[in-house]
Amino acid sequence: MVTPKASAELPTPLARTRLYEQVAEQITAWIRQNGLQAGDRLPPERELAARLGVSRATLSQALVAMEVVGVVVVRHGDGTVLTGKHTESRIVEAIRAHADRMPEIIDIRDALETKIAALAAQRRTEDDLVAIDAALDMMEDAITRGDRGVEADEHFHAAVTAAAHSDLLAQTMREIASLIRESRIESLSQPGRPRNSLSGHRAIADAIRGQDPEAAAAAMHAHVEMVSDVALLRDQGRDAGQGEGR
Repeated sequence: MVTPKASAELPTPLARTRLYEQVAEQITAWIRQNGLQAGDRLPPERELAARLGVSRATLSQALVAMEVVGVVVVRHGDGTVLTGKHTESRIVEAIRAHADRMPEIIDIRDALETKIAALAAQRRTEDDLVAIDAALDMMEDAITRGDRGVEADEHFHAAVTAAAHSDLLAQTMREIASLIRESRIESLSQPGRPRNSLSGHRAIADAIRGQDPEAAAAAMHAHVEMVSDVALLRDQGRDAGQGEGR
């Protein structure tokens, strides 16, 4: 019998494939098999879930993951539309790369945007308040129409950044905008999140209007903490716990 050397490395555990990742792969394969192209729509979620034999919740999570990595775009009133990037053969790897960088995106948002909110409270002008209020109205309208309000959310945070009157911070935010958009799509796809996010925006706006830097920073920190609670990271935590118990 051969005795393994004490210094031999143990095999690395295989990565767990989550159900929504498997569903994303199935959808991508189905798209290829049916020759769908950019601009084509996927079947309604209820029908697609039935075809794949999965719950609506799992399908929805898979579609959000696919939207984040650019395979589809969800348009209010128009369904889930292909972008033309569905030929990507490594969709699970792309989804996992997004999941891996999410905690860092949240960290940098918290660090930068809390400072931006505090500066906005100190430096805002009346024109800045008009832009912030317009973004709030835009998000209220989007949510009322049943939309998630991703673009309105972007407008709000851009208006707060502009109100800070810091060219370097504004440039930094522009450079990481695509990464923040990933986390924004993920967050605003959570049930009830758009309305909760709007409430957070209103608290931030009130503190900026009141020229209270500490309250503005605290409101932004609370907002970033709230929007960072996403199903993808909760699933990662469960997987880690399961791995420890094995």
